[in-house]
Amino acid sequence: MSLMNIFDVSGSALTAQSIRLDAVSANMANAGVVSPTENGAYRARLPVFATVFANVGNDAVAGVEVKEVVQSKVPIESRYEPGHPMANADGFVYDSNVNLVEEMANMMAASKSYTSNVEVMITSRELLQRTLSLGS
Repeated sequence: MSLMNIFDVSGSALTAQSIRLDAVSANMANAGVVSPTENGAYRARLPVFATVFANVGNDAVAGVEVKEVVQSKVPIESRYEPGHPMANADGFVYDSNVNLVEEMANMMAASKSYTSNVEVMITSRELLQRTLSLGS
């Protein structure tokens, strides 16, 4: 594996965590949004990560990618609120399945991972610069 591949690995992780943060922000923005139908209720989005590792010629390519963004399988809950403007004919509203505590934990984990990968890139750059200055 080439020393320069560390930037590819960290870059792919930054992209993946950015997508994760986008999903978290969309989920948090739609927490508590109600719908008159179960099918119309917002379902939390969850990115699915996959490890990338392949040998290409003499180099190994590694990293992480987002395979897909799936909807949460947590059931949608209904509430009886006949006075709510979004209530259906039976008086029920259907709430999104976003769990704000889980989303906050996901946001903090993604933020820490993003920061760690930025630090990896900064440290790698500094090490490469020091290596280049050894000859002078």
